[in-house]
Amino acid sequence: MNHKELFTKKRIIFLLLFILLVYLSNKVNFSALVGEPNQFFTLYQFFGPVAGGFLGSIFGTIAVLLAQLIDFVIVGKQASLINIVRLAPMVFAAIYFAVYAEKTTKNKMIQIIIPIICIAAFILHPIGRQVWFFSLYWLIPIVGALIPEKWRGALLWRSYGATFTAHAVGGTLWIYSVPMTAEAWSALIPIVAFERFLFGAGIAGSYVVMNTILDVLADKFEWAQKVAMVDKRYVVKFALSK
Repeated sequence: MNHKELFTKKRIIFLLLFILLVYLSNKVNFSALVGEPNQFFTLYQFFGPVAGGFLGSIFGTIAVLLAQLIDFVIVGKQASLINIVRLAPMVFAAIYFAVYAEKTTKNKMIQIIIPIICIAAFILHPIGRQVWFFSLYWLIPIVGALIPEKWRGALLWRSYGATFTAHAVGGTLWIYSVPMTAEAWSALIPIVAFERFLFGAGIAGSYVVMNTILDVLADKFEWAQKVAMVDKRYVVKFALSK
């Protein structure tokens, strides 16, 4: 695929809209990150990975990374280790969400190998070894990768797999870059359950909403027909017609 095929006019439109959404959502803090001052989860966590579902793994990943980098520059964030590290989790979440739709052996391996590497790296850390059970959360993306997409609830598995992939990558990078005690990590377990439950539900909901909006636009405007891939299974009017 050459750059002309990758950066089509339609995809650029979606990318610009996505960048705007990222910029606006990052202005709304949801919860603070433990261990580092002035670091927050934002509303971006509720929809970030879905770009991979609409644009595919390659352009979806590019869109997520570019949107974060542009927001990084616009906001004027300091180029600290923590701020740079925080770019990675959503990229991997977008990859997970994108490749989920194509149940090939290669894609399953991608979805499975990332959390396995994170679990191993976490447990190899001296603090992580003491709270190894924290990394059990990262079995969720592995289970999600093995769930047949035709099963009822597959979108939720896809969404929770994506958010816990982000959590796995972020948690692994965090333990190696931010000093925290084993007790602090243990205290995070119920907080993670609450936050990720909301993030996963938000990702699934935003995917349905964005599919529905894009489907409506495609019916009314020719230019919208190829902006992104619409999954008819998750268009509200389609679901209601069944």
